Amino acid sequence: MPKDNLRPIESKQQLIDYIASGSKPESAWSIGTEHEKFGFCVDSLKPVPYEGKRSIHAILVAMQEYGWSPMMEGDTIIGLVKNGQSVTLEPGGQLELSGAMRNTLHETCGEVASHLKLAKAVSEELGIGFLGTGFNPNTARADVPIMPKGRYGIMLNYMPKKGNLGLDMMLRTSTIQVNLDYSDEADMVKKFRVSLALQPIATALFAASPFTEGKPNDFLSYRSHIWTDTDPDRCGILPFVFEDGMGFEAYVDHVLDVPMYFVYRDGKYIDVAGQSFRDFLRGELPGYPGHKPIMQDWEDHMSTLFPEVRLKKFLEVRGADGGTWNRICALPALWTGLFYDQSSLDAAWDLVKDWTHEDHEYLRSNVPAKALATRFRNGTVLDIAKQMVKLSSDGLKRRARLNSTGEDERIFLGPLMTILERGQTVAEDMLEKYYQPESEGGWGKNIDHIFKDYAF
Repeated sequence: MPKDNLRPIESKQQLIDYIASGSKPESAWSIGTEHEKFGFCVDSLKPVPYEGKRSIHAILVAMQEYGWSPMMEGDTIIGLVKNGQSVTLEPGGQLELSGAMRNTLHETCGEVASHLKLAKAVSEELGIGFLGTGFNPNTARADVPIMPKGRYGIMLNYMPKKGNLGLDMMLRTSTIQVNLDYSDEADMVKKFRVSLALQPIATALFAASPFTEGKPNDFLSYRSHIWTDTDPDRCGILPFVFEDGMGFEAYVDHVLDVPMYFVYRDGKYIDVAGQSFRDFLRGELPGYPGHKPIMQDWEDHMSTLFPEVRLKKFLEVRGADGGTWNRICALPALWTGLFYDQSSLDAAWDLVKDWTHEDHEYLRSNVPAKALATRFRNGTVLDIAKQMVKLSSDGLKRRARLNSTGEDERIFLGPLMTILERGQTVAEDMLEKYYQPESEGGWGKNIDHIFKDYAF
């Protein structure tokens, strides 16, 4: 643990300064891409257990032969690290790559490709495949193996007290996100507002979770619907972000008021679920009395908030269903084009600045079911999505970051351009295949086909 993370926290100002220290000049802005994917046993199409010859543990051990170092919790391997990247486990065994911060989309997408190539090579020998969707399409919640990380036991116990779908969020969803920088407080606020407002539009573009336990579930992004009934304390749109006075301190005040999950000390998780970080600052935390937090506690607590956009020393833009390689790369491309070109960012703000809280909530509630076809104001979400992608494309063109063959970063928007041209999401493609008879090349209502068509 870095020495700075061991510093005692004596005042709220330290928490504000922590976030503010993420401010960087434009020349130092970078891109960090994260994605999750479902492992499945190729013969049974069931989720992969943690232990055994064919297991998550076996994957983590095998990847160490390629220069990855283990992350341990006691005697248990819970992840891997290498050159600023990490491979970690979500509660239901979803394997996640958290990429290093890279200068261009070419670099971050190359990193994703290298990871997927290695993960596939290692896993194929074990009879394991990986699926790129937003929700586990064939497995009941009770049949998902739970990974042996201490924090997950606390969260699994607490989630049902706050919402009906929190356990599904933990065990059966996969997502893509991008981490992007800001130059100062004002830049952070504008980017936060733009990304929160447009997050449902991105959700619609990436919708890829229309099945639950082998059947259509009446949603195109069931993953995003799950977030509406997970935990109102730590999820959602964050209306205060759009109010006067928004800044680093306003976000710190919000985080302080979100109930805690745990304190991590001496290799063990102390259950303080539902208790207050403000009490912790005073040394009055009921579950850990007489102790004050260190900066690592603040980092841990910030990581247990799940709004559509999350602020740390950078902005984490969340909200997209998991997908295959080209969609993993399209998500950071979409937001990089908007965030890292001032003209596009300003135009995106002009697009959304008069949207009301009711507009934000309407989109959040309705997009999971109808995605691009959702009616909005005088048109549809598809209309907004076309403007959003155009602004991103223009921003990437002006960035002019070229690969070795002279192509700029717009190449990674290709999958989104195809979706917009057809006006149809990946989820709708899946449903068409599901209902098409096998004799005509479809799935004949047999969900097993998804493990071939949407595997990596």
